[in-house]
Amino acid sequence: MLDIAEIANLLVERTEKRRQATLAALDPKRRAQFGQYFTPAQVSDFIASLARFPVSGSVRILDPGAGAGSLSAALVARLIKERPDLSVTLVVCEIDEIVHPALDETLRDCREQAGSVGVEIETVLQTGNFIDWAAGGSLLDTTPEPFDLVITNPPYKKLSRASRERNIVEFHACGVSNLYAAFLAMSVNLLKPNGHLVAITPRSFANGPYFRPFRQFFLEKMHLDRLHVFESRSTVFGDSDVLQENIVFSASRQSRQDRAPITISISAGYHDTPRTRTAPHREVVQPDDPEQFIHISGADDDRELAEIHSRLPAQLPELGLRVATGRVVDFRAKEHLRQDPGADTVPLIYPLHMRDGRVTWPVPGARKPNAIVSNETTVKQFFPSGNYVIVKRMSSKEERRRIVAAVFEVETFPNANIGFENHVNVFHTNGQGLSIEVARGLGLWLNSTVLDRIIRRFNGHTQINATDLRNLRYPSLAELMAMGTVLGASPWPDQDKLDDLVTQHVVACQTKRGDNATA
Repeated sequence: MLDIAEIANLLVERTEKRRQATLAALDPKRRAQFGQYFTPAQVSDFIASLARFPVSGSVRILDPGAGAGSLSAALVARLIKERPDLSVTLVVCEIDEIVHPALDETLRDCREQAGSVGVEIETVLQTGNFIDWAAGGSLLDTTPEPFDLVITNPPYKKLSRASRERNIVEFHACGVSNLYAAFLAMSVNLLKPNGHLVAITPRSFANGPYFRPFRQFFLEKMHLDRLHVFESRSTVFGDSDVLQENIVFSASRQSRQDRAPITISISAGYHDTPRTRTAPHREVVQPDDPEQFIHISGADDDRELAEIHSRLPAQLPELGLRVATGRVVDFRAKEHLRQDPGADTVPLIYPLHMRDGRVTWPVPGARKPNAIVSNETTVKQFFPSGNYVIVKRMSSKEERRRIVAAVFEVETFPNANIGFENHVNVFHTNGQGLSIEVARGLGLWLNSTVLDRIIRRFNGHTQINATDLRNLRYPSLAELMAMGTVLGASPWPDQDKLDDLVTQHVVACQTKRGDNATA
């Protein structure tokens, strides 16, 4: 006869086999249509381990976007082993009818295995659209009865502005740009006071302008208890061909009044021992940050990074600097683009022109145009002649740094105007260029290892938005100018020499500021 632990483990193992079989049978186009990424057993076990149960009595559990039921099975397995005293109601939602047979089998398995050890469990399969159901539609006149616990791996899919789901969620909760944020927002609405939510999602909601309304809504109603980052982009959902930095988090439905410390952990994948620490809430979500970025760092020595960043003396307005996305959108300006420069063109700068810290132009035989015709239609898209610093909006997964910057030095480009393509962000001064010393110093700072480590605390994807850059703090003008003056027109330094310059002129100054403040 099997003991309780063996019964629980068999439930998870059988569900994992169903997940793998269902995943293999699904057409990739159908999976993309529904945004399906089923949760492997080991990840499900970890997510379920973070769930908090009531002290006694009953527990109502919701699993929206349940797939083959992996999260539900992992949670029931834990209940069998740890809390056989609880009366359980498990509601699962899954829109894809092809997945329903496997999910139904998992639910039956949950009931039977729980019943074999005396755990009372009721299961409900909701087969419609979760967003409709959560909003009180889909044959219901009111929203469902609230839940004690939500456990979810929500579907990942961008939502168009005109989509029904996006409009429903905006009416009932907040603006969203992705289906996974829509599922989370509606799940929050279905939680009881002090209810608990555990989820695995992409890390992308932690920063950036697209998720700002969702962050504001979520952090207003929920308190983050635990944050775990899987750094590997390929391990967690490896059998689904997902390249995405994922985060597991748990949160409680409570007001902003009680902001307890947050446990943060980081591992490469689910086989690694995580690095864990406890951080004050104000370090993770800074109270005066209008963007409500979520800063995630699992290493104790990263506290020093947080302190260095907080002591940096300026934000862009205080430096007289601004950052904007390049104005030339190439697919809208095709008729004006030229492969090579001519008498009627100006330089058009793409990421491919960024080499070794400076802009190299033109690039003969490049896959992108080198120039754009200057005429009445295009001139308003240009910047005037001057020194600028540009940053790639998308860094490739192979690049060592999250931020990749280059200095555009005017003495190399005698043209009256410059076109910056939409795939770069441009640092400027009220639409004009920077002094050469500030431009070079800023280029060094942006390419530094210390800034790369700082920005990785809140940026979990390869896109660098202008908003991300505006939200950073920066060295003083004097510090930027000092570095730029030392560099001069010399070749761009290698990473070690660059970091030495930044340590000497910036990091040491911030450490000294901190020592003076303590004294």
